[in-house]
Amino acid sequence: MVWVAEQKKAAKKFAEEWKGKGYEKGQSQPFWLSLLRDVYGIEHPETFILFEEQVHLDHTSFIDAHIPKTKVLIEQKGLGKNLKQAIIQSDGSLLNPFQQAKRYVTELPLSQHPRWIVTCNFEAFNIYDMEKPSGEPEVVLLKDLEKEYYRLQFLVDVEDENIKKEMEISLQAGELVGVLYDALLKQYANPDDEETLKSLNELCVRIVFCLYAEDAGIFGHKGMFHDYMKQFSTKEWRKHLIELFQVLDTKEEDRDPYLEDDLNAFPYVNGGLFANENIEIPKFTDEIVNLVLHNSSEDFDWSEISPTILVPYLKVH
Repeated sequence: MVWVAEQKKAAKKFAEEWKGKGYEKGQSQPFWLSLLRDVYGIEHPETFILFEEQVHLDHTSFIDAHIPKTKVLIEQKGLGKNLKQAIIQSDGSLLNPFQQAKRYVTELPLSQHPRWIVTCNFEAFNIYDMEKPSGEPEVVLLKDLEKEYYRLQFLVDVEDENIKKEMEISLQAGELVGVLYDALLKQYANPDDEETLKSLNELCVRIVFCLYAEDAGIFGHKGMFHDYMKQFSTKEWRKHLIELFQVLDTKEEDRDPYLEDDLNAFPYVNGGLFANENIEIPKFTDEIVNLVLHNSSEDFDWSEISPTILVPYLKVH
């Protein structure tokens, strides 16, 4: 799985390479193969996505692209084509790209019916959630892919729970993590160093876990992480966060018997998430403290999402 910084860089490069391109018949397959391989880390995308599957309506037609594992059906149009405009089909009917894709669904085995239908014209992805087939699509623009790449993660996410969650909740979570990641990156002495990026990814995972744990009942009470960290000044945050991570990695029976009660109240977290003592943690700013305490803790309920939603772009290596 690609790293956050690498994935953002790959998304930017992909958007730049495909800007202004978009011949439907000749470039659709290279477009999707490159997207899946270079941005989303699919090593052999040619075995992951199917092109030009035959469907038999009143005549033989072809599905532009289909990803069976993640239940995604794609209707591809050329650059500049209006994705909402109806066009005349070979049988004389007037259908827009979404309606055209829905017509193909009836010819697929029930087990392969898509959860997502994506209509695309090389510069925009219109994403329809078939749990809400009459709803308006979410739109991701190619030019915004560098900052919104996570919104297309459902293309390759094979975990059932990930695609069952409401898209809006996962988008909000992704946006919060993205802002926090960028703010923390600015505080590192060597932001382009590979080891720095490893530390940053791990730090973000740890913070997100604490936010999830205080909302999902893993910690002693709701808001426990927030309440503990709120008592410290910005200058003290780094010291006390490091201390908290050490406590989370220590079994209760092995802890200092004179540890402060509010810190000792945190449970031991098995699994090694907090085991790496060599993680580089930078100084915190008022902006970052506000992002964590207010935007990410007070104003968002992490228990409403599965933490696995965040795994693709918060992967620790």
